[in-house]
Amino acid sequence: MKSYFQAKVSSLRTPSASPLAPNVASTRPTHRRQGIPLKLMLVLPFALQTCGAGLLIGYIAFRNERQAVSNLVAQVADQVSQRVDSQLSDYLSTPMRLVQINAGAIANGEIRLDDPAASGRYFWRQARAFPTIAYTGFARPDGSEIGARRLAQGLGPLLYENRPPEPAAYYTVDLQGNRATRLQREQSNPPEAAWYPEAIAAGKPIWSNIEAAENLGLQLTATGQVLRPQGSAQSGEAGYYLAAGVAAPVYDANRNLLGVAHIKLKLTGISDFLKNIQASPSGQIFLMERNGLLIGSSSQSPILSNGDQILQRFNSLNSPDPVIRAVSQEIQTQLGSLHNIKSSTQIEVAYNQQRQFVYIKPWRDAYGLDWLMVIVLPKSDFMAEINAETRRNILLCAVVLVISLATGLMTSHWIARPIDRLSQASQRMAGGDLSYQVEATSPIQEFTALGQSFNYMTTQIASLFANLEHANAELERINSDLENRVEERTAALQQTLAELEQTQAQVVQSEKMSSLGQLVAGVAHEINNPVNFIHGNLSPLKESVSDLLDLIQLYQRHYPTPPREIQETSDAIDLEFLQQDLPNLLASLRVGTDRIRQIVLSLRNFARMDEAEFKAVDIHEGIDSTLLILEHRLKAKGNRPAIQVIKQYADLPEVECYPGSLNQVLMNILANAIDALEARDADRTKEAMQQDPSRIEVFTALVDAEWVEIAIADNGGGIPQEIQRQIFDPFFTTKPVGKGTGMGLSISYQIIAEKHRGTLECFSTPGDGTRFVIRIPRSQQSPEPNGAAEILQAEPVAG
Repeated sequence: MKSYFQAKVSSLRTPSASPLAPNVASTRPTHRRQGIPLKLMLVLPFALQTCGAGLLIGYIAFRNERQAVSNLVAQVADQVSQRVDSQLSDYLSTPMRLVQINAGAIANGEIRLDDPAASGRYFWRQARAFPTIAYTGFARPDGSEIGARRLAQGLGPLLYENRPPEPAAYYTVDLQGNRATRLQREQSNPPEAAWYPEAIAAGKPIWSNIEAAENLGLQLTATGQVLRPQGSAQSGEAGYYLAAGVAAPVYDANRNLLGVAHIKLKLTGISDFLKNIQASPSGQIFLMERNGLLIGSSSQSPILSNGDQILQRFNSLNSPDPVIRAVSQEIQTQLGSLHNIKSSTQIEVAYNQQRQFVYIKPWRDAYGLDWLMVIVLPKSDFMAEINAETRRNILLCAVVLVISLATGLMTSHWIARPIDRLSQASQRMAGGDLSYQVEATSPIQEFTALGQSFNYMTTQIASLFANLEHANAELERINSDLENRVEERTAALQQTLAELEQTQAQVVQSEKMSSLGQLVAGVAHEINNPVNFIHGNLSPLKESVSDLLDLIQLYQRHYPTPPREIQETSDAIDLEFLQQDLPNLLASLRVGTDRIRQIVLSLRNFARMDEAEFKAVDIHEGIDSTLLILEHRLKAKGNRPAIQVIKQYADLPEVECYPGSLNQVLMNILANAIDALEARDADRTKEAMQQDPSRIEVFTALVDAEWVEIAIADNGGGIPQEIQRQIFDPFFTTKPVGKGTGMGLSISYQIIAEKHRGTLECFSTPGDGTRFVIRIPRSQQSPEPNGAAEILQAEPVAG
């Protein structure tokens, strides 16, 4: 074919090949340069589009900058406020719980106030157990008081006792909490303190005013002796701190006032955990009362001053920290009085020629605290990365523009040069038949020249085109035949590969479930023996303990005044509490062993998953054992409450089936339901989850006396219609890579349809949850049916 074409071209170049050759030179038209150059036509639109796109992207980025920063600031402020709220609630709940415990113990007589040594040790041990407590004790209406107080930073608590008319005194203690040395004395009358009448008037636990307190410098030996010289075993440093008091009135059974339980909490820990919360690289967090006095701050500046030997708190308006001072002034300027702030508020403050985003949130508790949380986030902390990204985008646009222009120039050169050469070649070939003329007009000069030149060669190459078309048709026929054969072989290979992959996935899934069943059975067996041993010995243990307690009561009845050593040992081990608590402890042990035995029984039922035998079983046992395996996923996690499980079982006979395979189907459907509920709760607020809690409903029924129906429904987000058509297809999954194989529902469908001659249907409407319905015959004459059933896809309904 190539030689034929070359021969034709040679004949055109030879003057004798055409009778028109002598007239070629006289009839060849003159080419005039008209229109737009091809290079400019190619480069100009490309450059304009690139510049326009870059400018549009820059404009959109600039418009979205403010909104992006505001959204980011709101998100960061919300996260920080939640962390502060959580830690603040935990920190302040300790003294409130302790004062209620102390009040209850005193009212019930568990703390003997007539024994100062014993009650003092109780308060000393409590203060030692909680380092954040500055003082804990109890004051009577007559002015007497007993408690424990920290006077030196770094040392344990000291005993404190007030017995009017004698002055109150502090005592060091040994390692057991017994008095060692009296340190100092002072005049004190608790009923005159503000917290005493306020607690009685409230009739319940309350917070008292925040006070500034001072630590004393002190050195002690390990036995509690005071040392003035160097070389002491323990030493405490002087310092200052804030403390908030908690007071609770105590009454006897006849509502007679016994006194007021009182605890002082050190508030230094608030500033410590505020410093650990990183709001932003240069952001700050501080807490203050409604009167503006500071409580805690993430700043390194102090919140207490000792000017003129007067210990007092800084107001936020005169804080040593310039940011706190400027923000507080702007808050009162924009919002007026701090008492006007009733809900979370966000404002912007200009400080040091920079914009500051300020987030103010009221913080209250059930016992009277009413503070303000202030979070300061400088705009520069968020703009640094955005500005850098903007600069990168501008540079990138410039680079893209330069590359685009260079590429356009090169492309235009590559296109125009071959066309120009082809135009010149066609003019040289124009020596043949000139009878056929084409419209040779175009706004582009090169295309006009090509049209004029090809008018000379159209007739000469007509026969060549005919031969080429014939050859091309033959090639297309052969190519089509080859393509059909390749497509047939490819389709066969793809089908074989899909069948192999599906079979492999089924084998792997079956092996996994079999291994799980064997593991569960082994664990149940290993747990069952020791649990039964413990459970069997509880009754003899209970009888022995009962006999022992009877003997102790008999001894106490005949010897009401035991020797001092026995009495001290009884007080140390709290014998009265042991007598009351030991029967309860044995009862709790029996309840625990019963629960473990029930769990072991459920695990053994679930262990039938690896049974391949076709047998009659109780369907409800399989459902319950599967729910037990998944119970850890049903419990509450983080902010998500527990998933409710509602079971409505019918009175079913035993069903002939493959128990292990059926349990596998239940496991797949229940696990998918839990996944759907967790995905739905991840996007919901706590209030929404409380109003519409996540739940799974399991129903069983006997249909037409020969069919057993199992329905599993959830109130998740539902399944879209286009996905419902594919959920039973092998390897189809909507989960991320590595989270699912896409074989769970496919295998489940085959187990129900092929092994049990049943049906598996899905009913779902987006937003209304999903309902899977399993229907299998109660008894089956042929446990191994041949062939695969058609997938049943029901019309979506609300479920």
